[in-house]
Amino acid sequence: QVQLVESGGGLVQAGGSLRLSCAASGRTFASYAMGWFRQAPGKERDIVAAISRRGGSTHYADSVKGRFTISRDNAKNTVYLQMNSLKPEDTAVYYCAADRALPDQITIPSGPYDYWGQGTQVTVSS
Repeated sequence: QVQLVESGGGLVQAGGSLRLSCAASGRTFASYAMGWFRQAPGKERDIVAAISRRGGSTHYADSVKGRFTISRDNAKNTVYLQMNSLKPEDTAVYYCAADRALPDQITIPSGPYDYWGQGTQVTVSS
């Protein structure tokens, strides 16, 4: 069992930055590929970024490429999402998720993810 707790969300003006963190419980964090998803009101939950178990491979949604960076610190059982140049359309609840994956695997669809956090609200004002 893995428990995920997100933090770092909030209200920010357009053009600003936020750093989300997702802390995982347990001693098997390095066994999981991690992903950040977001869901805006009335929309589906979509992938934002994903990272492999050791951090060597990453994936970004086209809408955030060049603005967001996903990283992880396996010693701290934490995955991060650095969000720069935020836009109003980035407003959503952001979730982290864990998938027990192969070492270099990146998981993009939400279905395979085994564990989810409770989400953290990000609101970008114009």
